[in-house]
Amino acid sequence: MKKLSRLSHVRNIGVAAHVDAGKTTLTERILFYTGASYKIGEVHDGAAHMDYLAEEQRHGITITAAVTKAPWREHLIQVVDTPGHVDFTIEVERAMRVQDGCILVLDGVRAVEPQTETVWRQRARFNLPALFFINKMDRPGADYRQALAAIRQRLKGEPAPITVPLPDEQAVVHLIDRTLIRFMGEQGELLEAQPCPDDLWAQLAADREALGLAAAEFDESLIEQVLAGETPEPEVLRAAIRRGTLAGRLFPCYGGSALRNLGVQPVLDGVIDFLPAPLDRPPAIGRRPDGGSEEVVLGGDGPLVALAFKVQLWDGRRHVFARIYRNTLKAGDPVEFVGPDGQTRREQAARLFDIDAGKKTKVDQAEPGQIVLIAGLRFATTGDTLCAPGHLIGLERIEARAPVLGLAIEPGAGTDEERLLEVLDKVTQEDPTLAVEEDPETGQRLLKGMGELHLQMVLERLGREFGVQVRSGRPAVAVRETIRRGAAADALFTTPPLPDSKHLDLMARVALAVEPLTRGAGTRVDVAPRVLPEGAVLSDEQRRAITSGLRGALDSGPLQGAALLDLAVQVREAELFGAGSTPEALAAAAGKALRKALEEAQPVLMQPVMALEVIIPEANLGAVLGDLQARAALILETRTGDTADGNAAIRAEAPLAALLGYTTTLRSQTQGRGQFSMEFLRFDIP
Repeated sequence: MKKLSRLSHVRNIGVAAHVDAGKTTLTERILFYTGASYKIGEVHDGAAHMDYLAEEQRHGITITAAVTKAPWREHLIQVVDTPGHVDFTIEVERAMRVQDGCILVLDGVRAVEPQTETVWRQRARFNLPALFFINKMDRPGADYRQALAAIRQRLKGEPAPITVPLPDEQAVVHLIDRTLIRFMGEQGELLEAQPCPDDLWAQLAADREALGLAAAEFDESLIEQVLAGETPEPEVLRAAIRRGTLAGRLFPCYGGSALRNLGVQPVLDGVIDFLPAPLDRPPAIGRRPDGGSEEVVLGGDGPLVALAFKVQLWDGRRHVFARIYRNTLKAGDPVEFVGPDGQTRREQAARLFDIDAGKKTKVDQAEPGQIVLIAGLRFATTGDTLCAPGHLIGLERIEARAPVLGLAIEPGAGTDEERLLEVLDKVTQEDPTLAVEEDPETGQRLLKGMGELHLQMVLERLGREFGVQVRSGRPAVAVRETIRRGAAADALFTTPPLPDSKHLDLMARVALAVEPLTRGAGTRVDVAPRVLPEGAVLSDEQRRAITSGLRGALDSGPLQGAALLDLAVQVREAELFGAGSTPEALAAAAGKALRKALEEAQPVLMQPVMALEVIIPEANLGAVLGDLQARAALILETRTGDTADGNAAIRAEAPLAALLGYTTTLRSQTQGRGQFSMEFLRFDIP
């Protein structure tokens, strides 16, 4: 019971937002007010505690998710500060995979922005309860109620206002406790709470009613009180809001300004009051590694289960971030896991560390709900489930998007080829959205990533951290291949006769058909053929070999050797020729037949298409729209007059190739006042 009690006082939360909404600034205040940090580090000074990489401090952005701990009201909050730029979305994805709840930060002027929608979808994928902090309420044009309306309209979430900010008075009104809270002292560390004056309380009638009606959805006894204009008891309100929040149907909202030290402490109270402890979350679900469909519920006691969610080089050595889901991991314990290649490995968790952003502290053991850094694992990677030896279970893996932009790279002065390859292997282990490939036409080595900023940060880090100088070419988009029409093919695979009769001649025939699918459908392989001669049957091994041969052929299309997408392959017939029709022969025949069919199916290249949102002064709207249309952009929506800061907003879809260098163009067109964000949408035919 002691362990359960301790777990009930833990909160694993992430802080996520659109770029520049202020999430790292909020995290810095959380650390200061909880006593986890003795001073506030500012992002604009390059001194933020959580932005510890040199590239983060130089550019003033968060690049990698950072983990730290903060005590509040006899609870332990484990905080993960995540990047806001879409190029680093894998950091948000894998951080949310191991969290129990999250704080979503909105800009009080711009409210819901494109990356807000992205992190909202990531949150929904893992069913994470969340609360909102409406930040920058001290800026001209900030509108708290407009932000609440945007949550309801664009995110389809039900906001529950808990605090209403009064920036001019450096105060907030707490709608549950009916108090006016002023933030005093040099850094807002001193709170002065007093009953809210009646005249001010009357002005907030609409907000109070919105909160009461939202809570009444989860406690019918509140309805009459709310409709009568009464104020329910604070603890009754809190209990109802907590039920709604844990159910993922209600989202507490707080207002303030992190930079001005306004309204942060009530958010910390909200984390404790409304976001779940590990025990409040549904138990994790795993599966046996034998491929069966049986689910394993990881509740209660049982052998160790932990999820490796990030690999990072620390002091030049490989470390693995993991969250413990069941049992305890001690320093020196052996662990087993099944890697992405299907191989089972056993390693030793030599040392364990607590993490505080860029610092680590050695610990002896890690318990359920804890996020810990592990040294000594040479092969465990992002998404592997670490288990007690002999008790393998697989949790859902962490998905990484395929890279969409590439740079031709070669060793610079003083760097040899072998050293470059060694370092590239290390950084691609850390970041699953990075890939190193060879161009089949030019023989150049390509470094591929999620965008120009992503690749720029990698090249800077290669020079700073590893002393590896790299020369790079111009960015080039990564392509995929697909087909325009259906086609069928038949292929016979044979080995040439060998003079040595002891060797078996291989022979197999496969007939198949390919059909195009809708965009975003991926690839589908159906291996249920008619088998010849009559009465013959494919063994499981032969069937797997045909599937493997087809999957291998789909990795390299007929035009540029790019992976194929959005097509279905159906194996219609397989002909066996006795012992010579080995699994290897069938795999080769299947690959040969597929290549023939693809050549007849009008193969075509696909380019990455990006979802684009541009925010500009309304006076520049015409010029920016004209330029986007010249870049083959599809304009989906143009909004003017309804934005709080008087800007215009454009939503569009555009090929990534046309957007390379767009930052410079947009700045020129808007005298530096325009900004844009983009997110990978799909591969499509230009």
